[in-house]
Amino acid sequence: MSWANVVPVTDDLSRRPPLDADRLAGAGPDLTIEVVEAAPSTNAIVAARARDGAPEGLVVVAEHQTAGRGRLDRTWETPPRAALTFSVLLRPTVGPEQWPWLPLLTGLAVAGALRDAGIEAGVKWPNDVLLGDLKTAGILVERVETPTGPVAVVGIGLNVSTTAEELPVPTATSLVVATGTAPDRTGLLLEILARLRQQHEAWQVGGPEALRTAYVSACVTIGRDVRVDLPAGETLTGRATGVDPGGRLVVQGAGGETAVGAGDVIHVRAIEE
Repeated sequence: MSWANVVPVTDDLSRRPPLDADRLAGAGPDLTIEVVEAAPSTNAIVAARARDGAPEGLVVVAEHQTAGRGRLDRTWETPPRAALTFSVLLRPTVGPEQWPWLPLLTGLAVAGALRDAGIEAGVKWPNDVLLGDLKTAGILVERVETPTGPVAVVGIGLNVSTTAEELPVPTATSLVVATGTAPDRTGLLLEILARLRQQHEAWQVGGPEALRTAYVSACVTIGRDVRVDLPAGETLTGRATGVDPGGRLVVQGAGGETAVGAGDVIHVRAIEE
């Protein structure tokens, strides 16, 4: 069963400028950035374009996403111009056994862009971006089969100027709520895209080891006692000690070490001391 986050959506756009199309047009020859005023899901748009043969580097950004999708079929609506909601088309050349790293490297790219902007951000395994213990960005990576082979559609939703009243759940935050200031969305989008392309290239050339140290350093889950809820109703508790070469979270429990993959996990929660 899916569920939706229902939030108040303001029509006052005077305090929320649109993305700068001219600056985005100069992002570079490897990126084609398209901005739409509203869309149910940018992932769906990019997936359809990928099936029609769109090249790597296509980016679709929605100023107002009306039916964004996350893990476990969760949906949400973003207030107009309050967030960065966009999807990127990537065509990885590495083997399918390495694809679980795509959500991790994406979270690392978003957190790195925020830190470059002076915002202390961390990654909750596998890919939620946190400010403190609150979520400011979610990521959904989908594998899409096309006539020329599988592609990755990387969807990112980052709360920028979303007010406390507009946030969907108490565990969410935004850049303006957490810091008192909302950075320029155009510049932040360009920085995230640059970092994502950099991380993607490093992963394809050097494999997981090219990213694992940086990811572990940014991951706030590592070193904490956690409870992992599994689909069969089982619960694993222990200390998160690292990430293995397959991108799985390693948990040291009473019965020894267990590695769990993102596709096999419903929730990972820190156990409060």
